Amino acid sequence: MTPVLDALPYRHVLTLPNEPSAVRLARETAEQALAEWGIDLHRPVVDAALLILSELVTNSVRHAAEVSPQIMVMYAASGGRLAFAVHDRHPHQPPLHHAATGTGGGLGTVMELARQLGGTVAVHGDAHGKSIWTTLPL
Repeated sequence: MTPVLDALPYRHVLTLPNEPSAVRLARETAEQALAEWGIDLHRPVVDAALLILSELVTNSVRHAAEVSPQIMVMYAASGGRLAFAVHDRHPHQPPLHHAATGTGGGLGTVMELARQLGGTVAVHGDAHGKSIWTTLPL
């Protein structure tokens, strides 16, 4: 597990084919997990979190599908924090400073939403690809 997942009591991991249908499946799974964990789906942060998750999965589908036929989506939460990550096997780690300045495409949307909500975005790479994490306060 990663430090973010280890620190949060509610966790779920989903492996999906890296194709357009993964966006819908990742989002539906998030909604189901949040409901099971007792998190109100009508909280304003939930809509933004689902948009962020959709952008992260979409980025993987667009940019990593040739190298990474599957993606892993990680979900975690506690009473006050929500975290999502998308892991693919593509070695490129997008620089977050470009996204923060508006030159990061979909990642720019992720950065802006996370900033507005008081959350964080981080890229963690290893020999097996990279994970892009978003953590948001609930």
